[in-house]
Amino acid sequence: MTASGSLQMASQHRPALVFPGQGEERNSLEQRIEALTAEARAAAEAGDVAGSARLILACLDCERRLASRGPQVLQLIKPRC
Repeated sequence: MTASGSLQMASQHRPALVFPGQGEERNSLEQRIEALTAEARAAAEAGDVAGSARLILACLDCERRLASRGPQVLQLIKPRC
């Protein structure tokens, strides 16, 4: 499996837990991920390795921010006092 294949598989069929007020931000992050992926692919095909690498890192940052939306696991298990 190629790296782009694993990115595509990872971005498909994620469980969607949307909390109030987060739908718009989640959608904008998902759109940004798609745009960055397309730009990175185009840069790589054009031979711009450094540009492609920067775009991939930006895409991974968006994925990290998307994954950190909502309550964290420990916040669900341990109630705050």
